[in-house]
Order: sequence, then structure tokens, then C-alpha cells
Amino acid sequence: MKHEAPNIDWAGLSPVIALLGGAIVVLLAGLLRSRLVRERAVPFLAIVAFGASLGLGIWQWGEDAQVFIAKGSQATLAFDELTLMVTFIVAVAGIATVLLSWRALAPREAAHGEFYALLLTSAAGMVAMAGAQNLVTLFLGLELLSVPLYVLCATEMRRERSLESGLKYLIIGSTGSAVFLYGLALIYGATGGTDLREIATGAAGEAGGDVLLLTGIGLTIVGLGFKASVAPFHQWTPDGYEGAPTPVTAFMAVATKAAAFGAMLRLLDVGLIDAQPDWAPLLAILATITIVVGNVGALGQSSLKRLLAWSSVAQAGYLLAGVVVASSLGVSATVFYLAVYTMMNLAAFAVIVARERETPWGDDIASVAGIGVSRPALAWPLTISMLSLAGLPATAGFIGKFYLIDAAVDGGYTWLGIVIVIGSMISLAYYLRVVAAMWMRAEVAAVSATAQPRLAGADPEAERPQWELYLVAIAAGAATIFFGVIPSPLFDLATAAGRSLGLL
Repeated sequence: MKHEAPNIDWAGLSPVIALLGGAIVVLLAGLLRSRLVRERAVPFLAIVAFGASLGLGIWQWGEDAQVFIAKGSQATLAFDELTLMVTFIVAVAGIATVLLSWRALAPREAAHGEFYALLLTSAAGMVAMAGAQNLVTLFLGLELLSVPLYVLCATEMRRERSLESGLKYLIIGSTGSAVFLYGLALIYGATGGTDLREIATGAAGEAGGDVLLLTGIGLTIVGLGFKASVAPFHQWTPDGYEGAPTPVTAFMAVATKAAAFGAMLRLLDVGLIDAQPDWAPLLAILATITIVVGNVGALGQSSLKRLLAWSSVAQAGYLLAGVVVASSLGVSATVFYLAVYTMMNLAAFAVIVARERETPWGDDIASVAGIGVSRPALAWPLTISMLSLAGLPATAGFIGKFYLIDAAVDGGYTWLGIVIVIGSMISLAYYLRVVAAMWMRAEVAAVSATAQPRLAGADPEAERPQWELYLVAIAAGAATIFFGVIPSPLFDLATAAGRSLGLL
């Protein structure tokens, strides 16, 4: 019997190839004995790999590539505009994470080659997950995303909180993956297919309304909810964010959320679109719970990383509004907000990394007290980040929330748009507290290590922050303002991503 070679569009697959190829190169380069190679060349090669993936994604824009694993089979991966937008977000987040990690403790303890190889491998899983056209590929992408992140969270091996973060994320993440896998198995059992188009056909036919299918949908939403920090599946998020090395936390906060929502949009709005009347009310309730839990949980936080963790829970609730309506406008609004969410968070985490290295206060809010006078180059990006996360005008966060509310109203969920507004009003209480600390409080004087030990998360061996931290903070802050004033370039990209799924 003659076997035919798989019909693979290598050009379409090139963004993932760049990430996986870069992981191999970085891993091998990290084996060299030269300290200069390990500490300078390896991070540079990681940035090149992320940059290559970004460039190849731009090259493939508009091509709508389909990747097959066998002759005549259904497409396994779709590199359409939705997948490419997730690729852009992941690549930008990856470049920023490499810069934030350059002088950090984690790559030195985990070995530079291994650290950046894990980062690139996880990024490849994120892209594969967002583009998955098949349930098997979707689960493989989820695991490729997750396993490296479990290790990265625990890379500061001499710090108890880092090991605790990795262990908690491993246990809860594995539980989420198992629930997700069970859900996929039930969807396959109900529809008789693993390809999203086969599932759509089955859901539109006899399987529609079947208890087996509805149970599978519920379990897959729970599994993706773990990754996206959707309440009540968010329990790992505050401890995970606080304990992980801050650059890793920044990467998890933005890239993982982009991949999870990319997969959610494709699975629900393509494969399960005919079951939308069944899953949309459930998702709308989850969105409301998530917004309330996230905003209330952030109110009493003094740790900036925990505050941003609870904030990310609330932001996941806002993003769910775009998924609920199952329309082109909803997809566009979700993608737009994922992009601006990346900018807002990278600015905040860059400032946190800088202050962890400059002060003995770690990620406590005391570390940013008074920096409006002493460090205005850090104070302004963090101020812009907080105001944008709160959704104030002239920031990209305001445009993003307005876009999500418009999608919710257009889809018949006006009450959910009102919940987003109320949640944003509550969030002002904790976002403005950070702004007030920077501009209205005196800087807390540093004391000796014996009188005031460094708090959890601090890196006592790291050098003082250099240009790369300021570059990430200022660039992300400037982008947040730019797309808040001139949103049309990003709006056009998000609109193209919304149309790529073929929704009305």
C-alpha cells in the first residue's frame, strides 16, 4: 500500500516553526560554557525567534492558510486572522518577557537555555491552541502551553513562594486539563467527529440539545475557564501570580489569556455555534460572577501582583461578553480588548520588576509610593496602565470596554453591558489607590536588610534596573495612549479577525 506524504502548508505553519525552532537553538546555545553567550546571546536569540514569528505572521496575513496532517483530511490548524492576532499578542508578550527576564534571578537558577526554551515552547502551544480546528490538536496545544508554564513558575528554586506557585499551578492546571479532556470526549461522543466542522454539523442535527453534548460543552467551558482565570475557577490565580517570577507572571497574565480566549472563540463560535442558545446564558452568568468576584477580591490587596491577579479575573469577565454574543462584532471586540489588555499589563509588570530591584519592598504597594517625583519614567506608564484598566477615556482600555459593551448590547445582552459598567466603577477604588500612592504619598525610605528583609518576590542578587525595563514600560504605556486616541489601526486588525470565523 502506497502512503502519501501529508499535505502541509509550511508557509502557513511558519510562525509556529519559528517558535519551536528558536526553542531548539536557544536550548543548544545555553549549553555553551561562555557566560557572555548564556547571559547575552541566549536572550537575544529568544527575541529573534519571537520577532521571526511576528514577522512571519505579518507575511501570512490575509493568506488564510490551512494546515493538514494527512492527504484528504480535515484541516488541523487554521492560520486565519484570529490565529495570527493571537500570534502577534504572544510574540509581543514574549519579547517583553525576555527583556524583563534579562537580569532576573529565574534564568540564572533554571539555566538560561532551558528558561527561554520553555518560554518559546509554551508560546508555540498558545498559537496552536488558538488555531486548532480539531479537538485533538486543541488539547495538544493546551498541554504544550501548560507544561512549560508549570516549570517556569517554579524557576526561582531557592524561593519557597516560587515553588509553591509552580506546585499549585501544576495541580489545579492538571485538574482543569482533565476536565477539559472529558468535555472534549463527550462532545466527540455526541457529534461523532473531532473536526470543528463535523461537530457543527452534528450539533445542528440530532445531537442538538442532547444531554451528552450539553455536558461536554459545560466541561470544556470549565476547562478553558481555569486557563482564562474565570470565576469560580480562578482559585490558583492570586497565589500563582504572586509566587511566580514577575516576568513569568507578566507572560501568563497576557499570553495565556489570549490563547484561552482564542480557543474559546473558535470552539464555541464555529464548532458549537448552533448550541449558542444553550451555552450563552451559562457564559453570561459566569461573566457576571467573574466581574463581581474579581473586582471585590482586588479591593483589599496591598501586593501589586495579587491586585493585578484579581484584576485579571475581572478582565476575563469583561472578555466573556464578546464570546457570549457569538457574532463577528463580539469576536472583534474580544480580540481588540485582548490586544489592549496586553499593553496595559506589560506596562504595569515592567514597573513592578523595576521596583522589586530598586527597593526592599518587593511587589508591595509601598514600593511605588512617591515615584511620581523620584521615578517619573516609571510612574507615568503605571499611571496610564491603571487608568486604562479602569476604562477611563483617552486610553485604549476605554475603547476596548466600549467595544465590548457595544457587542453585548448588539447581541441582546444589554444587562451584561451594564454589569461591565458597574464593574469598572468598582475597580476605580483599587486602581486609583495605586495612582494615589505614586503621586500623593511620600516615598518610603529604604532601611537595612536586617531591619526590613526583602519581601517575597524580590531578587536580592539582581542588578539595578536598566534600559530594558524602562523600554518595556514606556513603550507599552505609549501604545496604550496611542490606541486610546487613534484606535483605527488596531480596530481594523480586530475586525478582520472577527470576520475570519464567518459569523454575521
